[in-house]
Amino acid sequence: METGFIRDFLISFRKRVFPKMVERELEVKPVREKAVVITGPRRSGKTYYFFNMISKLNRDETIYLDFEEPFLKGLKPLEVLKIILEIFPETLGCPPENVFLDEAQNAESWETLVRSLLNRGLKVFITGSSSRLLGREIATQLRGRSVSYLLLPFSFREYLTAKNISVETGLLESVGRVKKELGNYLEEGGFPEIVLGGEKERIFKEYLDLVFFKDFVERHGVRSITLARFVFNHLMQNFSREMSIRAIERKLVSGGTRFNTATLYRYVENLEDTSFIFFLRKFSPKAHERETWPRKVYLADTGLTKVFRLSLDYGRLMENAVFLQLLRETNKKPLLSFYYWKDYQQNEVDFLVKEGLKIRRLIQVTYASGRDEVDKREVKALLKAGKELGCKDLLVVTWDYEDEAELENRKLKFVPLWKQLIAGSLEI
Repeated sequence: METGFIRDFLISFRKRVFPKMVERELEVKPVREKAVVITGPRRSGKTYYFFNMISKLNRDETIYLDFEEPFLKGLKPLEVLKIILEIFPETLGCPPENVFLDEAQNAESWETLVRSLLNRGLKVFITGSSSRLLGREIATQLRGRSVSYLLLPFSFREYLTAKNISVETGLLESVGRVKKELGNYLEEGGFPEIVLGGEKERIFKEYLDLVFFKDFVERHGVRSITLARFVFNHLMQNFSREMSIRAIERKLVSGGTRFNTATLYRYVENLEDTSFIFFLRKFSPKAHERETWPRKVYLADTGLTKVFRLSLDYGRLMENAVFLQLLRETNKKPLLSFYYWKDYQQNEVDFLVKEGLKIRRLIQVTYASGRDEVDKREVKALLKAGKELGCKDLLVVTWDYEDEAELENRKLKFVPLWKQLIAGSLEI
């Protein structure tokens, strides 16, 4: 192990001036003797989130190790421990209290290293590639000694902050500007590199290629690239829609593609590991039925649709944005879960929000600017679900219509998307 590079890195990092960063909404609450793990899709800003945390700590007591650095790759746990517990205090004059491990999955036996650090009373923070630092793997390898948070691309609030736009809801000019920016946000998405300037189409294409080959094909040992590419593209194109494996099978058969059904199921399930694609289960009181197909497909960022879409569908983009906002809420409320609801008559509600045993809210999303534009079937489904499930909190998220209505002894709230995203999914 070459200690000269390591000492230089530690000294230079202590003096490093971080660029001005957008304050993220994610609030991390360390738990004694547990590592804090930040997961999420590539390019969502996990490393800069670390830098923002470090900037608020005593730098003399904080060590940051990036395992993408050549001089750290391949080091054994004992060698990394020597850096943290011996070289750091020798170089900087005091032992560390906070340890930040970036791209931790590149460290050999990283879970052993983390447990050893926790046993010594240090505060440990971990982030890394979502393809190799999956939540379920962390739970297994750290054996209950971690708390995980999900960092997604910018929310709409963070997007407005990045654009230096303040919201004054009483001013028509301010509201008009916010609605214009909402349209841009739905079309371009919230990846920090995109929002802060960049060649959008080329960057999105690079993101998707990286995720497809690195996080999907390489990680899972995919052999049939043709089948994998079809499944990946098909799911990306059909975001905010209900999807079944049988529907994909029919598409493959009609196109003359040979495939193995078990392989198809495995590929679809593996795609969720990338954190670029999420599946929403259909609600059922029976746990085993909630795990069956069909499911609805959502993307980690609405801007990803630019590579695939032939036309803009604001209704689907809006629905995807509401899904992501609900997903962010789980960082604050770990017992929160959500599904879509559908009965045998094909009445459907976009989101059923459940906290613990209680169904808190039912949400319908529609691209409507007036009461007459709200589909009667959507209101009918919302009322029916509310009655069957005993839920009185019924919300219709619209593009530009706000009101309240009393129907069948239930109150419906109609709230514009911009207001719902700024206030929070469950705060309005």
